[in-house]
Amino acid sequence: MSNRRHHVSSAVIVTRPERTGDVAARLAAIEGVEVHATGPSKIVVVIEGPHSGVLGETLIGISGMDGVLAAHMVFEQALEIEETIDDDRPHAA
Repeated sequence: MSNRRHHVSSAVIVTRPERTGDVAARLAAIEGVEVHATGPSKIVVVIEGPHSGVLGETLIGISGMDGVLAAHMVFEQALEIEETIDDDRPHAA
């Protein structure tokens, strides 16, 4: 498996209404997870990693979090990593 690929997915997390803010804060603390939007009982996240297995493992972990009712992957894409680095991090093409 090439380590020149970077995997990105989006997911919708369904939460107990009273726990949405708490769950969003815990999600934001997970490496490779970025919270993009929250709404009543829903959180949209992006999950990134070196291969799809990492994305799946992260989503399984999220689905087991206290206050989470369901976690659904919506989209996944594998991107080639470019050689250009402008802030000491590799960027996907």
